[in-house]
Amino acid sequence: MIVSPLFALLLPSPALAADDTLASHLASHPASDLFVPASAVAQDEDEEEEEESESSKKKKAKKAAAAGSEERRIREIVRGFYARANIGASTYLLNFGDKGFGNAVGTGTYVGLSFGQDFVDSEKQSMAWEIGLNQGVHNGLDWSAQAGLCDFVGGAGGGYPCTEGDLRTYSLQAAYEFSAYPARRFGIGFRAGAGALYSPLLLETVGYNEDVLPAFGAETGMHGSIHPYGFAGPTFEYYTKLSHFSVGVDVDVFYAVGWDLGLNGSAALKYTF
Repeated sequence: MIVSPLFALLLPSPALAADDTLASHLASHPASDLFVPASAVAQDEDEEEEEESESSKKKKAKKAAAAGSEERRIREIVRGFYARANIGASTYLLNFGDKGFGNAVGTGTYVGLSFGQDFVDSEKQSMAWEIGLNQGVHNGLDWSAQAGLCDFVGGAGGGYPCTEGDLRTYSLQAAYEFSAYPARRFGIGFRAGAGALYSPLLLETVGYNEDVLPAFGAETGMHGSIHPYGFAGPTFEYYTKLSHFSVGVDVDVFYAVGWDLGLNGSAALKYTF
């Protein structure tokens, strides 16, 4: 390609352009900025990296602390397999009431031990099955005061059902429980179930057969027999801040066939595994 000498004179020289660029750069930057030691530049970069690393560590620590706090908050309420102990009082409402000479069976103590599992567990409700063994201890009217007043058919409306006096009851039961949680730690529920009640004879068998039964006039069937029963009632539970532990109150109304209508009220302590 042939370039005219006149056109060549009009083109800017590369050397002159480079000189102009360098001159403008030198004019806009102090000499101290142009001769910064390499070690200082590296130090600034290290400080920036350390600041970023420190900030990242703090963010990670905050996230870990928040996650740990949330995990602890969730673990405070534990549901699943559990053991529950109850202690309270038990009373009878019909057959064992006062028929003129005092209550045939008075209000007594009630204890229970049960095992179960929450098979439905959500934030607002839960369901559980439970199997329990209960014992009741009652003081009763002496058998001699009941003699001649036994009413084996209509004890509630007439005479006494005729027991040996003081008695103990043992019952094995299965229950279903549904609970709702209006607050995070507080539950209100309803339980229902069925079981079998047994009251062993505490008197000597020979003395009972020779002295008591002739006075009663016949075998009452109260002792030594299995009495099936059903029960239902409300339950209240509070999950404590001590993980795995909760406390509550249970109230059960029950009716045992061939026995009586009764009421159990007890405080409960539950440990969930």
